[in-house]
Amino acid sequence: MGNYFQKLLDLMDTLRGPEGCPWDKEQTRETLKPLLVEEAFEVLEALDGSDSAELCEELGDLLFQVIFHSRIAQEKGEFDIHDVCRRTYEKMVHRHPHVFGDESFRDSRELLRQWEDIKTAERKSAGLPTTRESILAGIPERIPALYATYQMSSKAARVGFDWNSIEEIRDKFLEEFQELQDALQGGEEKDIREEVGDLLFAALNIARYLQVDPETALTRANRKFSARFKTMEKHFASQGRALKEISVEEMEAFWQNHKRIEEEHG
Repeated sequence: MGNYFQKLLDLMDTLRGPEGCPWDKEQTRETLKPLLVEEAFEVLEALDGSDSAELCEELGDLLFQVIFHSRIAQEKGEFDIHDVCRRTYEKMVHRHPHVFGDESFRDSRELLRQWEDIKTAERKSAGLPTTRESILAGIPERIPALYATYQMSSKAARVGFDWNSIEEIRDKFLEEFQELQDALQGGEEKDIREEVGDLLFAALNIARYLQVDPETALTRANRKFSARFKTMEKHFASQGRALKEISVEEMEAFWQNHKRIEEEHG
């Protein structure tokens, strides 16, 4: 079969070379940014599916973006794909002292609490400042809010700022809901918006505590809602009735009945 990783590198050399593809030769870091985001989300969609061939293809597309950016860096005299692989390898070995060294941790939570100390030691050895403005530093500004919340609460948990049980998070969620109700009674739009944000933040902490990816969970909920809603539309359309003509009570009755049928059939 040959070394297809090397073949990919050779392919990139050809595409960016004098006799290569005009489009590939025109690409820059800026023009590739949207493609990188697109490929990353296509991988996420494939992970939610059951088609392993599709997942394999999408991971390859994402890998090609890494190779593309590494090639541009090589042309600038900064680094190449081998430096990327080397630095990642060395970093992962260093961050797993319980596997490649003599350290031991009781569980993954204790390991994560040591993660920041490990990264501080890395920065020190690299001659970089060992103190940061905040432990929350390093979260990309352009990351979707859903993942920003997940990352922030995860980083806070690594230093022990976390709930001890799901019941405690439930109580916090109910507390935030009560505060939203109070804001609704007050009628101030600013307060309502803030309390809705706090409620969503608490809900995302439930996902993080249970180690459930919030984007995947919400995507599946969206798909489930869409499928049920479309089924309801078809049901009433077959009777010659538009949804705007149907009472809320009748729609809810159909919804609950359809949900029961789904659950009975797995």
